[in-house]
Amino acid sequence: MKLIYSGKTKEFTAQIETKIGSKLAKLSKLIEQRGEREAHIIHHQERHLHKFEILLNVYDHALVGAAVDADLDTALCQAVDKLEKQVVKMRARWRDTHRDKKGVRSTKESGGGSLPEETAGRENAENASSNGRPRNPRVFRVAPPNGRKPMTLEEAVLAMEDERAYVVYRDSDRNCLSVLLRREDGNFDLIES
Repeated sequence: MKLIYSGKTKEFTAQIETKIGSKLAKLSKLIEQRGEREAHIIHHQERHLHKFEILLNVYDHALVGAAVDADLDTALCQAVDKLEKQVVKMRARWRDTHRDKKGVRSTKESGGGSLPEETAGRENAENASSNGRPRNPRVFRVAPPNGRKPMTLEEAVLAMEDERAYVVYRDSDRNCLSVLLRREDGNFDLIES
């Protein structure tokens, strides 16, 4: 990284310049992927305060790290830290907007078509994370068939004759959403909203 100093540079010792160079070398690893970058380091001193500004252009964005402190080294470190936070945030934002999502990437590699929800769910269950813990479970939204009419409690009990574990229905008497659950002893539990 090319460093350009301006301001009161006579107070910079060789030790301070190497410190600036080493701190900005770490940043240059994050941002120097295409060509050489320039960093403008501006130092002003007013009364007993040292003011540092580090200007850096990355991917058509002007990044500024500014700090004020009575100690020259502290002001420099604060300015570099602020600049580093901006660089990391900008790279994360760029990476998030320019990368494919993992699900899209896996379907592209497998042949292009979208996977059915059942197969995608099984693949996620089989692909546990490397530390042995399963990934977060996926939630599949099931759209009810259009044209379903509200039911009474007796109709919901009749619908459970085919050994279903539960039935979710809109109660016609109360006009609310209800869930009828089959208990292990053969009786039913009714949950109404």
